[in-house]
Amino acid sequence: MNLLGHLHGIFVSQGGVPKLPITECSIDNLGIVADKQQNPKYHGGPERAICILDLDILLKLQEEGHPISPGSTGENLLISGCNLSIGEKISVGDVELEIVSAASPCYKIADSFIDGNFNRFSDKLNPGDTRWYCRVLNGGDIKISSAVDNL
Repeated sequence: MNLLGHLHGIFVSQGGVPKLPITECSIDNLGIVADKQQNPKYHGGPERAICILDLDILLKLQEEGHPISPGSTGENLLISGCNLSIGEKISVGDVELEIVSAASPCYKIADSFIDGNFNRFSDKLNPGDTRWYCRVLNGGDIKISSAVDNL
């Protein structure tokens, strides 16, 4: 395994955004045990169990003037040091994840963007500047500062 980075944030909600920070959690094949989604048609399930965002993307968007903050766009994990793409497998602490798709932007995260332009988060329009959906290969417990590694 090659060390990529670290886990900087874990976020959950009872449905909707923003997701609020917690310091540790348990993850199973459907995601963070304490996390809920308002609309399971578009969020959650085995192929969208965990939503991750790279800290570098969040900082880039803040530098552009967007009012985005950790958890405001519905991500579950905020990680650093990664160049993520579909098919990549990573571990976060003891948890193993596979990136399966870019998370399509939604109007419900508009408050995190200048003039509500949530499409700034579109992987199609801005490749790589997005959140990623992951499938859980192996669940477990994680906590803030867990290492993020390639599998």
